[in-house]
Amino acid sequence: MCVCEALSASGYDKAGDFVLDAKTMSPAPPDPLFNEKLTTIVKVVVLAPMAEALDYALPVGMSLAAGEHVIVPLGHAKVRGLVIGFETPEAHEDLSRIKGVLAKLDDPIVPEASLTFWLWAAGWTLTPPGIFLNGCLRALKIPRAAPKQGYVLTDEQPARQKIRMTKARQAVLDTALVPMGLCDLAMAAGVSTGVVSALEKEGVLHKVDLAREEVWPQPNPDFAPARLNDSQGAAHQLLRMEQDKHAFAPVLLDGVTGSGKTEVYLESVADLLRSDPDAQVLILLPEIALTQAVLGRLEARFGVEVAQWHANISNGNRRRIWEGVAKGHVRLVVGARSALFLPYQRLGLIVVDEEHDGSYKQEEGARYHARDLAVFRARLDGAMVILASATPSLETLTNAEKGRYAWIRLEQRHGTAQLPDISLIDMKVHTPAKGGRGEQMWLSDTLVGEIIATLRRQEQVLLFLNRRGYAPLVLCKACGEKMTSPNTDSWLVEHRASGRLVCHLTGFSMRKPKTCPHCGAQDSLISVGPGVERILEEVHARFPEARAEVFSSDTTPDAASSASLIKRIEDNEIDIIIATQAAAKGHNFPNLTLVGIVDADLGLKGGDLRAAERTFQLLAQATGRAGRKLKPGKAVLQTYTPEHPVMQALAHQDRDAFYAYESMSREIAKFPPFGRLAALILSAKDQNLLNRFSRELALFIPNTEGVDVYGPADAPLALVRGQWRKRFLVRADRNRDLQAFVNHWLAAIKRPNAIRLVVDIDPYSFL
Repeated sequence: MCVCEALSASGYDKAGDFVLDAKTMSPAPPDPLFNEKLTTIVKVVVLAPMAEALDYALPVGMSLAAGEHVIVPLGHAKVRGLVIGFETPEAHEDLSRIKGVLAKLDDPIVPEASLTFWLWAAGWTLTPPGIFLNGCLRALKIPRAAPKQGYVLTDEQPARQKIRMTKARQAVLDTALVPMGLCDLAMAAGVSTGVVSALEKEGVLHKVDLAREEVWPQPNPDFAPARLNDSQGAAHQLLRMEQDKHAFAPVLLDGVTGSGKTEVYLESVADLLRSDPDAQVLILLPEIALTQAVLGRLEARFGVEVAQWHANISNGNRRRIWEGVAKGHVRLVVGARSALFLPYQRLGLIVVDEEHDGSYKQEEGARYHARDLAVFRARLDGAMVILASATPSLETLTNAEKGRYAWIRLEQRHGTAQLPDISLIDMKVHTPAKGGRGEQMWLSDTLVGEIIATLRRQEQVLLFLNRRGYAPLVLCKACGEKMTSPNTDSWLVEHRASGRLVCHLTGFSMRKPKTCPHCGAQDSLISVGPGVERILEEVHARFPEARAEVFSSDTTPDAASSASLIKRIEDNEIDIIIATQAAAKGHNFPNLTLVGIVDADLGLKGGDLRAAERTFQLLAQATGRAGRKLKPGKAVLQTYTPEHPVMQALAHQDRDAFYAYESMSREIAKFPPFGRLAALILSAKDQNLLNRFSRELALFIPNTEGVDVYGPADAPLALVRGQWRKRFLVRADRNRDLQAFVNHWLAAIKRPNAIRLVVDIDPYSFL
C-alpha cells in the first residue's frame, strides 16, 4: 500500500472532527514560486488539525521524496509538513490557486513503511493525520545539540611568523593539521590546553565546527548466549522456524510466570541480529519500572547499553534516538507504547512483552492499543511479532486458538522452581480484628500468621493492593459529604504521607482541611477504605521489627528511583513490600516466597466488560512473584466472593477453565473478541447544550445491520474539569467496517464548536 492509498483508506476525504476558521481557510493569492509548466504536485500532511493532505506545487530546482520534511504556507502562516506523495497537475482545474513548497528541511527522511504505518494508524483511530503525524514527529521539535568546536591551523603564514615559537607550540602546529577538539588536540600534542588557546588568540589556529558522527554501539548477538532448558530450547526452535519464513509471523509465546519467556525471545532477537546486519528490533514493555529491570538483562545478553524510549528520557536523547532509528543506526530499541511510532528503516522483529497489559492502551490524544497496532506494523514489514504473556488477553488467545497466530507454550517454571500454592480467605468468615485503639485493620489473622512464619524463615513478603495513597475516599461523618476534585466527580484520595488530598484523574491536589468544606464541622473528615499507605501503617503496627516499604508510582516516579528500590529488594534490605501493580509483573525477587492479596475483589467492581479478565490477569501475575527460585512460594487471597469464577480459577490454577467461561460470556454478547466496540465521548461546559446535541446525534444513527448503538448516557464520571460528559457505545459484528460507520454517522450532523468529541476505537476504559 502506498502512502497516498493509506491516507485515502483512512476515511478522511470529508471534513473531520477539527475545522480551521474561515480566515485561515480563505483562498490564497497565486504563489510566485509556482510555474504552470511544472509537472508535479506535492501532497503534504501539514502538522495541524487538518482532515486531509494538502496540495502544493514543487518549485523549480527543488527535488523531494515521500517522507521528506518541508515548510509550506497555510493561510497566512508558514507551517511544517511531511511529504506523502505526488500527482500530476491534470487533476486540478485551477492551478493558479496552488501555492508552492517554501523550503525543504534537513531532518532524516521518514522511511516508506513507517510513513504508511503512521497514516494507516491515523485512519484506524479516526485521528486527523496532521495531529497523528505531529505526535510521531514531536522529537524533531527538540533543537539539535550545538556542534562541538575544534581547532585547526589557519592558512595565514604571516600569523605564524610573528609568534614566538616554543617546542610546545611547534608540537601543536605539527598536530593541528586536521580539526580536533581542545582537549584532544592538547593531549595529542602533549601540551596543556592553555597552549592551544593562546595560539588561537594569536590567529595561528582558528575554531571550526566539528562534523558530528553519531556512533551507536551495536548489540553483539554472541556476547552471552542464554543456557536454555529443554522446554525453552524447544520454544526457541519453534520461534526460529517462524522466523525462517521471512514473512509476517504473529506468535503467542504463552508461558507460566517464571518459565523464562524473556530468555527465549532474547534468543530470537539474537538470531535476527546475527542473520540480518540491517534489521532493527523493537521490544515493547508496559511499565517504566519493568523497562529498567529488562534493560539490565539486555545489556548482559548483548554487551551494550540498549536505546530506551519512554516518557522519562532526556530531550537530547529523544532526538538522537529518533534520528538514529530513522538512519538505521539504532538496531535495538526497548520502550513504552510510543516506541512503536519511531521511524524504523527495516523492522524485522517486534516483541510485545506482557501483551495483555492495559498500559498498552493510550487513553489521551490519539487513542490506540499498541499491541494491535504492533501486529499491523509487523504485517506491513513482513516481520515476526512475538506476543509474550503468562495470562494472554482473550483477543490474542482467541487468535491463537483459531490458528491465526502460532501458539508456543511454556508450561513449567525454569529450573526447579514451582508455581506457588494459592489459597482463598473468605473475609466474611475471617474478619480482621480491630486494632488496639479500635481502628479498622485490613489483614486477616490467617494472613498475619503466614507473614510471621515467612519472616521467621528470613524470607520476603509482598502485600498487593492496587490502590495508591492512604484511603480512596474522604467523607464528613457529620453531613456525609464526599470530598471530590473541583468541577469533577472524581473522589479525592488521601495521601497521608504528604498530608494532601489528590485527584488521580485530574492531578488536582490540596492540603487535607481540618473542617468540612460543606458543613464546617470540626475534625469530622474520616478516611474510608485502604490504600497502600494504610497497609504500611498496619504493617508497622503489627510487625515493628520488619523493614517495610511501598512500591508504587508515588514512591518510584522515575526510572532511577524504581531501579534503586528494586535493587534494595534484591539485596534483602526490605522484608515486606506493599505494592500496587508497579511490582506485580516482570520482576524476579529470589527471596520472595509469600504474596498476600489484600483485596482480591477490587478489580471486579464497576461495569467494565473486561473486569473479570483484568482481575484474573493481575492477580495471576502478582501471585506469580512468589517462589521463583529454589524456595517454594505461597499466595493468599483475601476475598468476600470466594465462589467467583476468577477466585476459583486462581485457587485451582485452572486458567483454561476461566478463559473458557469468559469466552463464552463474550461470545453470547458479541463483545470483543467476537465483535468490535467504539466509544464516542461528548463533553461541554453547558450541560443543556450537551444534552440537546446528544439527543440530536442519536437521531442520525445509521440503520445498519450488524451494528448496535447504546446511548446517549451519562458517563460514570459525568463531570470532569468542569466539562459535562455523555457517552455512546457502538457494538459491531467483526465483518462490519466500524470506522466507516462512525465516519458516516458523524458526517451527517454539524457539531457545535462548544462541544468536544473524542472517538475511542476498541475502548478499554469506560469512565
